[in-house]
Amino acid sequence: MRLENKVALITGAGNGIGRATALLFAAEGAKIVAVDLKDKDGLETVKMIKEQGYSGIFVHADVSKSADCEHMISEAESTFGQLNILFNNAGIMHDDDGDAVSTEESVWDLTMNVNVKSVFFGCKYGIPALRRAGGGSIINTASFVALLGAATPQLAYTASKGAVLSMTRELAVIHARENIRVNALCPGPLRTELLMNFLNTEAKKQRRLVHVPMGRFGEAREIANAVLFLASEESSYITGTEFLVDGGITAAYVTPE
Repeated sequence: MRLENKVALITGAGNGIGRATALLFAAEGAKIVAVDLKDKDGLETVKMIKEQGYSGIFVHADVSKSADCEHMISEAESTFGQLNILFNNAGIMHDDDGDAVSTEESVWDLTMNVNVKSVFFGCKYGIPALRRAGGGSIINTASFVALLGAATPQLAYTASKGAVLSMTRELAVIHARENIRVNALCPGPLRTELLMNFLNTEAKKQRRLVHVPMGRFGEAREIANAVLFLASEESSYITGTEFLVDGGITAAYVTPE
């Protein structure tokens, strides 16, 4: 098993990429700390893990709050004795996120708090735990829009994912010689609740899909497989990357300098 004897903390573990990754990690031998704001969803993920005979706990946290992030790391170490993998995955895509003119300051602030501060807080408290474990892997969920911009306006979300990407690069450089790897996962458009709620009409869905060379939305399990690679020793010489799992969309639109 690729994550045997590892402890993995996953934020946003109650659905989508987070749940798919938690289930996959557990099957690969990891003990799971499933973190979510929605207790029902997070507990359901842990129930699914345990029903398959694996080990996991649920921790309630608002990842935009420092104290909650400190608590989730503490729970991981107190329950399982260490932390080896930190997947800063939780995020939001607000229905009222549009262009610069239409987006309210409150929407901007909420998006930045959940999508960016959560990664900062996760690393602030998670990196000392990884040091105590002798190193580990951090994966931060960014997005293809950090590289391209979005066809359907979502300015706060796009800016927040750009921040996650640049933060990841700097963290990777800072901690490279501590046996701590830090990579940014950049998914393309996915068939997850988060995106489907945002692209809430068939016209919006088609406007996004027309740009994807593979012609379909990605699935959460496909992203989880990429996270597993970044978490495992198979990626031991990979740090500071923008790891694209996007159906070819950036290849179609990004022009090399």
